[in-house]
Amino acid sequence: MLRELAADWARPGMLVPTLCAVVLMAAILVAGREPALTPPSSLAFAGLPVSGTAEDARRAGFTKCVKIDAFRARCRRDPVLVMGQGPYEAAVDLIGSRGQGGFDHLTLWKNGGQEEIYRLVEALQRRGWVHCETGNERWGDQDIYTRPGASVRAWMDLSYYGKRRVRIMPLWKDRERICKPYH
Repeated sequence: MLRELAADWARPGMLVPTLCAVVLMAAILVAGREPALTPPSSLAFAGLPVSGTAEDARRAGFTKCVKIDAFRARCRRDPVLVMGQGPYEAAVDLIGSRGQGGFDHLTLWKNGGQEEIYRLVEALQRRGWVHCETGNERWGDQDIYTRPGASVRAWMDLSYYGKRRVRIMPLWKDRERICKPYH
């Protein structure tokens, strides 16, 4: 069988298509290879990690991990208290097949109700955080909470149907969005 297959590849006119197929397979293998990843610097907010290494996440109790795909995993911890509010569920998303790219934000939410998330942002406001809104009040709107001197921003989803969540992100990750002051 192999001899017949080799004979087909060697016959005139088959060398170029065979070579193209081998090169294409090699390119696919190289493209699918995981890039070298450097985790972001470690940063914490209210005693919880916001960015850092997989080890930072494990030390903070984020040990319930589920693979999202070949190159990402979500690691959870619950319950967590933030500024005396909660308890919340919390997660960090590790990048890389072994988490070697670290994580660059913290997500907080409460199953079964949205009121608890509002208590968290009210606690931020009592501590001097101000907020503005993104979007056009039709979809994807968010409140962005900031405070001068803080190294993070808090993003709360305002979608009516979705589960409320707050994402805490380092300033370096924050992409400026059009944000109008809350009225």
